[in-house]
Amino acid sequence: MVKKFKLNRFTRPVVFPVLFLAPLSALAAGNYYDARNDAMGGTGVASSTYGTAVLANPALMTKAQPEDDVSIILPAAGAQLTDKHKLIDKVDDLSDSVDRYQDIAEQAPISPITNYPRVRAAAGDLASQLRGIKGNKAWATAGAAVAVTVPNEVLPFAFVAKAYGTAHVTANVSQGDIDYLQRIADGTDFPRPGAQDSLTSSALGRGAIVYDYGVAVAHEFNIAGHPVSFGITPKIQKTYLYNYSASVYNYDKSDFTKGRYKNSNTGFNMDAGAATDLNDNWTLGVSAQNLIARDIDTREVNGYKDTYQIRPVVTPGVSYHTERLTAALDVDATPTKRFKTVEDSQYAGVGAEYRVLDWLQLRAGYRADMKSNDTNVVTAGFGVSPFNKVHLDLAGMRGNDNTWGAVAQLNFTF
Repeated sequence: MVKKFKLNRFTRPVVFPVLFLAPLSALAAGNYYDARNDAMGGTGVASSTYGTAVLANPALMTKAQPEDDVSIILPAAGAQLTDKHKLIDKVDDLSDSVDRYQDIAEQAPISPITNYPRVRAAAGDLASQLRGIKGNKAWATAGAAVAVTVPNEVLPFAFVAKAYGTAHVTANVSQGDIDYLQRIADGTDFPRPGAQDSLTSSALGRGAIVYDYGVAVAHEFNIAGHPVSFGITPKIQKTYLYNYSASVYNYDKSDFTKGRYKNSNTGFNMDAGAATDLNDNWTLGVSAQNLIARDIDTREVNGYKDTYQIRPVVTPGVSYHTERLTAALDVDATPTKRFKTVEDSQYAGVGAEYRVLDWLQLRAGYRADMKSNDTNVVTAGFGVSPFNKVHLDLAGMRGNDNTWGAVAQLNFTF
């Protein structure tokens, strides 16, 4: 009798970081989600509003006008998924094949003449589907943030709490498993008791969640007769890492967050930024996220270990703005690091916002990975701000390789 395979539990808890997110490396425009900025191609270093500056470039908090009030983000939340090979759908189909094969194999010894042809057919179907997911990968990011910004002419400040993270899943299918099932399908082998113990296909999941808790301050200085703003965000940074490695035949989603696979680390970090207006229409900015580099190792599980890398991400940006139109360009000067086993990315984004009415804004943009390791995406969104007191912003991202994402954000000004 062949043990029941648990492949039907293989995907969602690893592919979707939302499951281990009260939050959630920064495949988005950086290590945050902001519906306005993400709709504009992930820009924001020189174009963020004072109320969202704490997320993109704290120096822009000085751009608040005398009539601007306290701004509260409650909350901003977003997610993005890339599933090039449609691994999620394939594993759903594979789950049905596993259950069917197990049920038929259990009956084969009772009525071999009737059931053996069905066992061969089911084994062949399962072998074919294992071939279909061999080496397939999927990854996702998600994030959430709340912030309170208090503008003033001397030292504007903000409180921010955010979480961002990434999850990667790989189907490590053994050729030996495929060959065994194919031999059953070809009639040269039989389902043997205990054979499942020698099957070696595995599910490898890596996840990271980073929580930042910080206080940002900014001030405008006069340098050689020219106003230049600087901002800093000292923050406590708590990181949780997940390293789940198990046979796909014994996968159990409830195990993913157990202590055996999880470890944490707490440290100090800092964001910083600068900005200046060239004239009434042009603004230059530069931001530096996570100025203190950190390497954090996962737990070693079944001989596998990885390292999550937190590195400074420096991004210069420029924006052009009129009463109705804002256009922006951001280009990362340094790469975004993740797990050591995952390729780096380095992003460039361009986008625009047009204020159709005082309370309605339309946005669009494009974000590209200059290292071609992440999918380029087209972005779009809109904002509504009745009475300029409640601001609802929505954004969507779409790219090749079955990539999609969405961001929603609610702001209040008092």
